[in-house]
Amino acid sequence: MSTVLHVVGRVLAGPEDVRDEVWAVDGRITWERPPGAVEAVTVRGWALPGLVDAHCHVGLDAHGAVDEATSEKQALTDRDAGTLLIRDAGSAADTRWIDDRDDLPKIIRAGRHIARTKRYIRNYAHEIEPADLVEYVGREARRGDGWVKLVGDWLDRGTGDLAACWPRTEVEAAIAEAHRLGARVTAHCFAEESLRDLVEAGIDCVEHATGLTEETIPLFAERGVAIVPTLVNIATFPRLADSGEAKFPDWAGHMRRLHERRYDTVRAAYDAGIPVFVGTDAGGSLAHGLVAAEVAELVRAGIPPLDALSATTWRARSWLGRPALDEGAPADLVVYGEDPRADVRVLAAPRRVIVNGRVVQ
Repeated sequence: MSTVLHVVGRVLAGPEDVRDEVWAVDGRITWERPPGAVEAVTVRGWALPGLVDAHCHVGLDAHGAVDEATSEKQALTDRDAGTLLIRDAGSAADTRWIDDRDDLPKIIRAGRHIARTKRYIRNYAHEIEPADLVEYVGREARRGDGWVKLVGDWLDRGTGDLAACWPRTEVEAAIAEAHRLGARVTAHCFAEESLRDLVEAGIDCVEHATGLTEETIPLFAERGVAIVPTLVNIATFPRLADSGEAKFPDWAGHMRRLHERRYDTVRAAYDAGIPVFVGTDAGGSLAHGLVAAEVAELVRAGIPPLDALSATTWRARSWLGRPALDEGAPADLVVYGEDPRADVRVLAAPRRVIVNGRVVQ
């Protein structure tokens, strides 16, 4: 007999598409009452498609790659917070074994970070020089799940401040190679300097994007380049600045200024029509399971609650090329006691988490 799950109450198939019930049969969504429905397990509440964390690092801690047991704990923490689709924005660990688990979030991998030599966190990235950028982008495009991650800027110890990592010519060629191989490209960027070259070179997304200005925001909007602000990570900038001020005072001051204007930057990007998505930057030094906090931060920045909710559900899944609550899609849902559209803080307390049609939490 087929395994049948019945979710009843208010099912949010879309921002305004609210239905009374949905079914899961053998782990797949159906809107039609199936045979065997009498034997179904019933879950009640407000249901959303599984949340999306579009910037997360499963398999990584502050020192580099972690073992499978630690990776599993990270994935379970995200899952229990309602995150059922992750874009892993760079990891030195091989987490393909997670794909064989039907109780863990689904992961879209960007391969391993690609950074300039000695211009990123130790043990995280391929550290290379510009002449090798195209080769390494091609390699990670083949290894990943349709994404490649560059480190676009980082602290330059020679100048004592943030600086772009790649010459324009090399980054253009590298992005073209990724696109030829069917992959999209994103880049870690804190500062202002690297953004124009990356966007004009054809990049698809920018992580953090704290350096957006009134000059570059229209360019992002015109080219349709998305941003993933990771505001829960940007909140750590003052602490980072304090720790590095003695050696790099210019960098510390720059980081504080980026932090101070973070909400204004995100709101200006949203108002200009730049696609904004939810990402936590979990992994490294930041805890997993922070997706609800990041949605709340987007609202605090001035993004309307429904749009902030969509940035971790329906619109995020469409952007990543994954289904939401479509007929035949994997039955990945999160169920809440109240309407999350009315108050996004509801996301912090899932009543039930359903993965592949099975209640796991």
